[in-house]
Amino acid sequence: MAARRGKKAQARRSGAPRGVPSLVWLLVALLLGAVLAGVVLLRDRIGDGLGVPRPNPAAKAPPPGESPVAQKPAIKKPGYDFYTLLPGKEVVIPDSELSATVRKERVASKPAASSEVRYLLQAGAFSESTRAEEIKAQIAFTGEFAHVEVADISGKTVYRVMLGPYRNAQALEAAKGKLTAAGIQSVAVRAR
Repeated sequence: MAARRGKKAQARRSGAPRGVPSLVWLLVALLLGAVLAGVVLLRDRIGDGLGVPRPNPAAKAPPPGESPVAQKPAIKKPGYDFYTLLPGKEVVIPDSELSATVRKERVASKPAASSEVRYLLQAGAFSESTRAEEIKAQIAFTGEFAHVEVADISGKTVYRVMLGPYRNAQALEAAKGKLTAAGIQSVAVRAR
């Protein structure tokens, strides 16, 4: 029978290397932290090696009549214009005319559904299909159904968000009211 040896002898015999004590790792981490903090605090004295912009002490302000060298970027307007993008077969209905048509329909005993006039709503015309799909999704939350039409207007592809057709001006006005309440701009359109 073999003699029992102590645990220390067995650990040495297995050949497992001894690890670095955690105190050494702590000291290394503190030393690295101190070096990084010193670099951050002294970066102005180190020089331009870190890419820090330096002011030009010899620079002068432009005279009052001149514009500065750096210009503000032009603000890009939305990619649609309701009134210029509609094809010739469609006519924009101003809100006042829509209200007058609704009043006429209410005076009649039953709202008339005209077969020759189609009422539509246009909620935007965009140069990018993704923006049109975003508006279409917002409209879905109002309970209305919209679709995206692709049109070629003046040689440019335009994605129009359209709702309808509606059977009469009252239904059109109700849908327009839902969109307005949701903060979505729309234009009533009469198509022939």
